[in-house]
Amino acid sequence: MNRRQWITITGISLLALFAGILSSRWISKTGLASDPSIKAFFANTWQTPDGKVVDTKNWQGKVLVVNFWASWCPPCVEEMPALDKLQQEYLQKNVLFVGIGIDSPSNIREFLQKTPVSYPIVIGGLEGSNLSKQMGNSQGALPYTVIISPNGKSTYTKLGKISEEELRKAINSAL
Repeated sequence: MNRRQWITITGISLLALFAGILSSRWISKTGLASDPSIKAFFANTWQTPDGKVVDTKNWQGKVLVVNFWASWCPPCVEEMPALDKLQQEYLQKNVLFVGIGIDSPSNIREFLQKTPVSYPIVIGGLEGSNLSKQMGNSQGALPYTVIISPNGKSTYTKLGKISEEELRKAINSAL
């Protein structure tokens, strides 16, 4: 190959590299890279236990720790103080915990009166249970925790009670 061909090939390669970098950033920012279950999570019309609709746009662009739980589930209840503590610890680091109650609104309201938490709790019901399965919870058991990165990717899942140390490590790797 002569020098002119080398320069042409190098120029085309650099253009392709630049286009690839730009398009990957665009795909990441627009959320096109996220899987359907995460899109369904953000598209769902979540409601608080007192019936207020939650705007999930405020949740986007953060590290989300999504915890599927129920008031009748002992391991779920046992891990909630640790989740609340970690929400406070990571509050200034663009991390938000969200509890999805697979329970009736009245049971969740009653539970939260006795055991308040500092992070949002929404009603999941049957739709929430189905969503947890779409997000990897093949057994449909509780508690189930999913960490979603700021660009809408699931980076970690855990079926069963999670430890503070385990959750801290997973959050730090998503930041």
